[in-house]
Amino acid sequence: MQIEKEKLIWIYKKLFTIRHFEERIKKIAKDKSVPGYLHTCIGSEAICVGVMAALEKDDWISSTYRNHGHAIAKDCNLNEITSEIYGRSTGICKGRGGSMHISDFDRGMLGSFGIVAAGPPVVLGAALQEKINKGSKMSASFFGDGAIHNGAFHEAAGLAQLWKVPMLFICENNGYAEATATDWHLNTKELSDITRAYNMKSYQGDGNNVFEVYEITKNAILESKKNEIPIFLEFKNYRFSGQYEGDTQLYQPKEEVENAKKNDPIKIAKENASKYELDIMEIETIQNEALAEVNNAFAYADTQPWPKPEDALEEVYVNYPSEYN
Repeated sequence: MQIEKEKLIWIYKKLFTIRHFEERIKKIAKDKSVPGYLHTCIGSEAICVGVMAALEKDDWISSTYRNHGHAIAKDCNLNEITSEIYGRSTGICKGRGGSMHISDFDRGMLGSFGIVAAGPPVVLGAALQEKINKGSKMSASFFGDGAIHNGAFHEAAGLAQLWKVPMLFICENNGYAEATATDWHLNTKELSDITRAYNMKSYQGDGNNVFEVYEITKNAILESKKNEIPIFLEFKNYRFSGQYEGDTQLYQPKEEVENAKKNDPIKIAKENASKYELDIMEIETIQNEALAEVNNAFAYADTQPWPKPEDALEEVYVNYPSEYN
């Protein structure tokens, strides 16, 4: 698979940025410098970046409460993401959403939902209006393996197939739905088997390999648009962190975690660098640049002003243009 040098550097930069960012999130969670729950996506970086590398910058997506990686890979502003997590007025949602609700319509990020499986119906709406209005944007919804049993997922999947709407259902199967291992809650041999109920096309891939994720997603987008069909993508990986930062993870055997780290997506990406003619020095430079940007973003966020009480009254109601009054 040929990948142009500029995109290749972008892929590695995003992988490193997400990992460094989430490591800082783990630290501030431990220090309790930010209130509320914080969820990290360490172990899922390849899915975030591989999918976003295949999408166009303004394509529509929805995310979950584990959204930092999606937002970073979607090219949302790093300073604004971090400020939002700190609850500051310069945050991407002006401090109103916090860690679990990073959104940016200008980047096509329709929302990050704390409610499991809330994203697929929203993205179905975006995809449907693209079809009706003969638009060209792709639409993709991210969710975890635990969402597969939620009625909202099944309603969106059934309607997407019934209406022949081009969109991607992207399942990040990280092995655990909160504290429940996938094989404890799954009634089928494979998670993607569930899509047979809707006669929906599905593909599986290694969620630890960013280049495999990229290729599968790229091909799925072409097929979805050409045939006007929804497609279900299941990428298997492993959740290194707990359900939330501070989770004791007693349900995850230590040997299981250590064994999973052998397939760390960052490790695999570094090992594959030579295949794409990137040398060690280039990789180190990209990684150092990513770390510097993350450090700058956290330093920036920590100095930003808090929202004022009166700000709570802003952007509550829609202000329509005068011609609609």
